[in-house]
Amino acid sequence: MDQDFMEEFSLSQADRDVAERKRLESALYESDSRLRWLASIVEFSHDAIVSKNLDGIILSWNKGAEYVFGYTAEEAIGQPITIVIPQDRQNEERDILTRIRRGERVDHFETIRQRKDGHLIHISLTVSPVKDVKGNIIGASKVARDITQSKCDQERIAVLAREAEHRSRNVLATVQAAVKLSRADTVDGLKDAISGRVHAIANVHSLFAESRWIGADLLTIAKQELAPYLERSEFEIKIQGEPVLFEPNSAQALAVTLHELATNAAKYGSFSVAKGVICLHWKYTTEGGIYLVWKEEGGPPVQMPTRRGFGSRIIEQMIAQLNGVTRLDWRPEGLVCEITFPK
Repeated sequence: MDQDFMEEFSLSQADRDVAERKRLESALYESDSRLRWLASIVEFSHDAIVSKNLDGIILSWNKGAEYVFGYTAEEAIGQPITIVIPQDRQNEERDILTRIRRGERVDHFETIRQRKDGHLIHISLTVSPVKDVKGNIIGASKVARDITQSKCDQERIAVLAREAEHRSRNVLATVQAAVKLSRADTVDGLKDAISGRVHAIANVHSLFAESRWIGADLLTIAKQELAPYLERSEFEIKIQGEPVLFEPNSAQALAVTLHELATNAAKYGSFSVAKGVICLHWKYTTEGGIYLVWKEEGGPPVQMPTRRGFGSRIIEQMIAQLNGVTRLDWRPEGLVCEITFPK
């Protein structure tokens, strides 16, 4: 019976040994699979994943690091990590290694690094201590993400925001000037005056949008402000001048000026009768400025006004913003407005 028991015990022990071996083999296989999985993730990550010892010597270098920094693994491994650090930032590596030796982790540190080709890039850096089985710190792992494009986008947004603020202030200043100088005998008349001037500013803004805020062409501005009259056959409108592209501030002032001249012509001048004639021409001066002439003919007889009208004040105010000079000549055959301003 003792012999039977021993045989049964031996068989049971053997089964347990086989089961334990299979369990260990399964655990090893699973562990190996996980390691391979993690190794694959590390190797083919778009981020640079690098390990180094406590002296800053590179021990591993994945495909992401090759892409981000331009060095192959063969070129990088065995080299100091300072090969990717600009000279003026070498102290950062000393500070990082000091923190790693203390067991600290460096999280999302944004800095500048240098590619093999010499180009500087913005990166977000995370560095963690690497420990051996006994818990001793033996090195560091580093994950670096290229955020150069993100930084450029942020800077571009900031520039656009500042530009938008600047343009908004200029627009509001122009509108404020137009409103402040507006007068009329009735409330409805005042509304119409303000509305027309603001509409002139809005018209020229559509031109800025088309040119991506580079500016607006004087011929286009003129045709836009005179569009209601160009469509009518009873008026003769002559527009001639050299190509001139104005930056936004100048374009806004000229749009309001032409609007005021056209409005005055519709009330008292050449646009108030059939067969009225408007001649608008401009040219460059010898000093490089612009000389513009608005000339009316064929309208009612003109008399010199006894006081300066609100339209005249608007024109003079707009042109003064450009450091220009306005001259109004109330000839019997029609108003002549001469404007000179630097380009």
